[in-house]
Amino acid sequence: MEFSARSVGALKEQFSGEIVTAADPAYEAARRVWNLMIDRRPALVVRPRGVPDVQAAVAFARDHRLPLAVRGGAHGIAGTGTCDSGVVIDFSLMKTISVDPGARTARAEPGVKWVEFDQATQAHNLATTGGTVGDTGIAGLTLGGGFGWLEGACGMTVDNLLAADVVLADGRLVRASANDNPDLFWALRGGGGNFGVVTAFEYRLHPIGPTIAGGLVVHPYPAARDLLRFFRTLVQAAPDPLTAAAAILTGPDGNKACAIACAYAGPVEEGLKAVASIKAFGTPAMDAIGPIPYVAQQGLLEQASPPGLRNYWKAEFIETLSDAFIDTWVDAYAGVPSPRSFQLLFPIHGVASRVAPDATAYPHRHGLHMGVYGQWKPGDPDEPNVQWVRDTWQRARAFAAGGLYVNEIGADEGGDRVKQAYGPNYDRLSRIKATYDPANLFRLNANIQPAR
Repeated sequence: MEFSARSVGALKEQFSGEIVTAADPAYEAARRVWNLMIDRRPALVVRPRGVPDVQAAVAFARDHRLPLAVRGGAHGIAGTGTCDSGVVIDFSLMKTISVDPGARTARAEPGVKWVEFDQATQAHNLATTGGTVGDTGIAGLTLGGGFGWLEGACGMTVDNLLAADVVLADGRLVRASANDNPDLFWALRGGGGNFGVVTAFEYRLHPIGPTIAGGLVVHPYPAARDLLRFFRTLVQAAPDPLTAAAAILTGPDGNKACAIACAYAGPVEEGLKAVASIKAFGTPAMDAIGPIPYVAQQGLLEQASPPGLRNYWKAEFIETLSDAFIDTWVDAYAGVPSPRSFQLLFPIHGVASRVAPDATAYPHRHGLHMGVYGQWKPGDPDEPNVQWVRDTWQRARAFAAGGLYVNEIGADEGGDRVKQAYGPNYDRLSRIKATYDPANLFRLNANIQPAR
């Protein structure tokens, strides 16, 4: 449906934030997202300052039958934080964080990134599970599930969400919690942006830091098979506070390498004992495991996924690291075309693994997340990098348990992959979608179709 300059003018009159159109000098920057493979041209980018602005933007998109994209940190791999010829709600002006250290809770607006959230909570030696890359927005990661360094001791991000304020498709602002709209609260914890626009998140916090035991150890690529077999034993026996991930990557010196990154969510002295076996294994090329500020741990993998790159990813869940899988996984990296690309294994364990699959919309509560991350510089050819990701994924998929992390569904993956991401929870999500968004206004996401 078309809209007129007059209707945009009317929106501006009631809008306290910023509205950017294609005629504005700021438009080129405003339309961009983190993944440079995404190149879309929205009609409007609106930057709300509060709930009334969000309600006005939702009403404008709904009434003019325009595509509506919602952007928190803009990190979504599929580029759903932007759209063509529609409205983008960009939360970069809504970044308020308030921490109640006595109650061990925090309230944060959807424009906040994890690095900002962690700095605010660490002022009180508190934290909650919040991903592994600080530049990621809290909104998308929370709504998709949220695994991270604290999951073994504290559960996933969705397990620590206490409440959310949500603008629905009809414009109402509602609260979702265990006591308020509990069906919506269940769906928000893993169901993505399918049900409304969250304008505030409330989290449970845990005593963490300011210093923990953590860091990274790097070994030469020829040691990858032995390292992954050691990693298999490590994660099977790891105590709840110890979370460890394994990566195959290219080091700053241009040589292929393998690594284990880890964090212990408890007293430093306990943590140093827990990570001792990682430090003792083999002959590392670099050992940077030891006492580390929690905020530094959260930024540990920052350089692995910097801005300014083209990205193409694939992901699955696997049950175990068999020798056959390890051989396949290691061999696949031999032909990687870009030194920026890497492969990651991240276990779901501890507290996160003891939550029932249907307790929240996020269902994957065991095994390991397996990610293939293609990243390359603008100007480098897309085809060999995309093909390497697809080939590696197809080879490793033979070992998959079924299902994937919804936040890593790519732009070229359809409804079948969304159903795999939600597994047995999809039908319930579809019914809740029909209640809160029957016309599917919020469809620019890993979309759940409303039940008919």
